[in-house]
Amino acid sequence: MFPLLRLFRIIIVSLRYGLDELVLSSLNHPLATCLLRVIRLGTRPRRPRGERLRLALESLGPIFVKFGQVLSTRRDLIPADIADELALLQDRVPPFPSAQAAACIEAALGAPPEKLFAQFEIDPVASASIAQVHFAVLHDGREVAVKVLRPGMLSIIEKDLSLLKIVARIIERLGADGRRLKPREVVAEFDKYLHDELDLVREASNCSQLRRNFGPESGRGDMLIVPEVIWEYTASTVFTMQRMYGMPVGQVDRMRAAGIDIPTLARTGVEIFFTQVFTDGFFHADMHPGNIYVSDRPDTLGSYIALDFGIVGSLSEFDKNYLAQNFLAFFHRDYRRVAQLHIESGWVPPDTREEELEGAVRAVCEPYFDRPLSEISLGQVLLRLFQTSRRFNVEIQPQLVLLQKTLLNVEGLGRQLDPNLDLWKTAKPYLERWMRQRVGFKGLRQSLEKEAAQWSQMLPALPRLVHDHLSRPNVSPALLAEMVQLRRAQEQNNRLVAALVGVLALAIGVAIWALTR
Repeated sequence: MFPLLRLFRIIIVSLRYGLDELVLSSLNHPLATCLLRVIRLGTRPRRPRGERLRLALESLGPIFVKFGQVLSTRRDLIPADIADELALLQDRVPPFPSAQAAACIEAALGAPPEKLFAQFEIDPVASASIAQVHFAVLHDGREVAVKVLRPGMLSIIEKDLSLLKIVARIIERLGADGRRLKPREVVAEFDKYLHDELDLVREASNCSQLRRNFGPESGRGDMLIVPEVIWEYTASTVFTMQRMYGMPVGQVDRMRAAGIDIPTLARTGVEIFFTQVFTDGFFHADMHPGNIYVSDRPDTLGSYIALDFGIVGSLSEFDKNYLAQNFLAFFHRDYRRVAQLHIESGWVPPDTREEELEGAVRAVCEPYFDRPLSEISLGQVLLRLFQTSRRFNVEIQPQLVLLQKTLLNVEGLGRQLDPNLDLWKTAKPYLERWMRQRVGFKGLRQSLEKEAAQWSQMLPALPRLVHDHLSRPNVSPALLAEMVQLRRAQEQNNRLVAALVGVLALAIGVAIWALTR
């Protein structure tokens, strides 16, 4: 009964905000056009389509809000005006009762909060669609933040996801435009992200990895502070971490009053992003202002603080090399190289004409280079490149779409701090230095050092393996002769079957002739 009632509510909200018009007008299908004329009755919605979609998702509850947030990252699939509006979605969700939070903690950790912690604040300090956060103090005096998953989220999510999958199949069957939007792919990606966020152990492991990447031994511990995971107080529904103190990154006046150099802070944010992407291949993929703080403690004043590790991205060595070479080709306006990289990557069909792709890339990039460097958006260039690639039947890799979304967040964050931030000037020296380290003598030495452990085990056995290989009898002629025999036997069987089929057909023909006389 619940799915039917939920579906009825979704239909009512969709009609209220004119989502039927939004969906039907985007589908080039005769049936959709006819339905749209009937539904409109000569009227047109007053609000923009993106705003109507955002308001509808907010009305439908936390799961649909989260869906809109994930959908806003797929700018390769949805129009820019809708993506911009969905990016404004916030988790304005009332907290669930503190008694339920305490019960969840006891069920997950085996004891009530008053026994686990020396002090536990009943009132949550933050509440979102998936979880809420309480401050606490451990018995050893450490201050922590306890993230508690909302009760019953899994069953609610599964029911709403089943409805979303039905809607996606319907949209996909309406025509070519419906298939182009890839609704089932979008819902599947949302399904993955949502189930990942429901496992707080996974989020804790992401936090731990990022903290290790920016630990004291990395030499960049002063750039980004990541809270310590308190593993003995962490489970799939409870995540306990070190409490962080700082200012929201959007409070520029407060940071300036604290003596923080804002332009330097903006450049450091860009460097942190490129370090995560190209050095570590592991990056915080939800770097909006609500998840980024700046330390106000005297010993770490001006250092970034990362929070909320539910969504992270990872890149292979191939991805990193591909991106770095693409960016450097952009900087040098070498569009032929950009086209070659697309073809070499295998993401473009092998029969694609290089000069044709080069012309399309030039059309994307040239308008940006006529602007002042401080006005050029790397994220927008990458987005336009993805859109151009789609014309050449390229399936954009999900990790690169997530990277592009994060780059847009970083650019917006950096220019919110410093409107004159020149992202290209900040990124270019880093990428050139990174490429020199990878392809030069230093890169070769590092690769040899990395492989030395494996080689040390293989090299002593190499003479024996070569001797064993050369000592083996050459069985190739015997295998070839056996294959020839098998082929002859197969051909003989085929001739026999053909003869039997012919005889059978003749017998049937004779029988039919005899019966009809």
